[in-house]
Amino acid sequence: MKDLWKTFDYVIVGAGSAGSVLTNRLSEDAGTSICVLEAGPRDWHPYIHLPGGASSRPFTLKSVNWAYQQEPGPWTGGRSIYAPRGKTLGGSSSINGHIYNRGQRQDFDTWAQLGNRGWGYSDVLPYFKRMERREGEGDDAYRGRDGNLTVTTMEWKDRLCEAFMAGAMSLGIPRNHDYNGAIQEGVSYAQRTIKNGLRVSARHRLPASGAQAGERPCPHPCACHQHHLRGQARVGVRYLKGGRGGTPVEVRANKEVILAGGTYNSPQLLQLSGVGSPELLQSLGIEVRHALPGVGEGLQDHYAPRTVARVKNIRTINELRQGWHLWVEALKWATTRQGLLSLSPTMVYCFWHSGETTESSDLQLTFTPASYKEGVQGQLEDEPGMTVASWQQRPESRGYVRARSADPFDAPIIQDQLSHGRTRSPRHRRRHEAGAAAAPIVAAVALLRL
Repeated sequence: MKDLWKTFDYVIVGAGSAGSVLTNRLSEDAGTSICVLEAGPRDWHPYIHLPGGASSRPFTLKSVNWAYQQEPGPWTGGRSIYAPRGKTLGGSSSINGHIYNRGQRQDFDTWAQLGNRGWGYSDVLPYFKRMERREGEGDDAYRGRDGNLTVTTMEWKDRLCEAFMAGAMSLGIPRNHDYNGAIQEGVSYAQRTIKNGLRVSARHRLPASGAQAGERPCPHPCACHQHHLRGQARVGVRYLKGGRGGTPVEVRANKEVILAGGTYNSPQLLQLSGVGSPELLQSLGIEVRHALPGVGEGLQDHYAPRTVARVKNIRTINELRQGWHLWVEALKWATTRQGLLSLSPTMVYCFWHSGETTESSDLQLTFTPASYKEGVQGQLEDEPGMTVASWQQRPESRGYVRARSADPFDAPIIQDQLSHGRTRSPRHRRRHEAGAAAAPIVAAVALLRL
């Protein structure tokens, strides 16, 4: 195996939301050399940049999406849940639904109380402010105005969205124009990373593509398959340039190898490198380089069941995406960067609690004046409809991410519903069931108010 490039100060695996920002920050030092490794292509696909395209093509397009599937389990009725992950410059920020939503103050403070110093809300708030360029409403005590990530509020005003919010307020949920400010609870139009009708992804934080090593280098498409370790220290990365059957390459790092492959790919790469549970690695025929049983364990995810209702006497996005309506919207976007194609798939956000004694919102609901075909994510129905999705903000189930084999091209095993972190009391279960039931109730109120 030969070294195609010189040794770098830093080797960053993944050019997604974390890797792109790290590359930008580290490369501000002109004397620092960086190699960024990304499995996917450049973000060339037009639907990546077109906000209205986020609800369809990038969500399922395998050239820019790992398109993983979770393992079936008892809590999904034996179904395998689709788990999209970006595989392009910008990572999942190039295929997601554009929504900008910070974590809750209490969650950060709880982490700090558990011993994670530096993770309290007052510790992380300056970084949130530093990163964003908030356009629109917001208290400057909580919002940033000079950062690199543009955050806007949806300007589209829709009768169904307004009816949904009015329905929520009739149930005691207040209108909150800035859920990323002092208080998260409430209902409002969604904040999103869209500027002038185009997606703002982490890709925009990557250095210019023409830069050279030692200046501000650009990413190299590849497929990483192993860390190179000396003892328990990571000193480099081995990968195949161009993917399966490509040229084997090894790059070394003088300072650090930084894993930024995300929740699924980072633990898989560690395990392929011999870092993880000895039992798992031995079962796959991988030499144990560093026994670390926690690698890939404790996975949490948010399942979001959708409630769909048919709509009468009003036009929904389902119809606007068909026939001559779509041509009108395309012309509107091309000339003004506004209209349907400038929207994010989710239009209204709602945060609330499942019981009066809950200290902060543990439920989240979203609303959009559109509906999707049953069992098919991202594909709109032909008939008019609207959708409410609801989920538990702090999931109690725990699972894992594990390498399927020693072959880096095999998708990892993803299971996030193996066990529960604690047993809930009947009273606690009733609160969550009642909270989840708020979705169809709000939808019904919205219909009644039309």
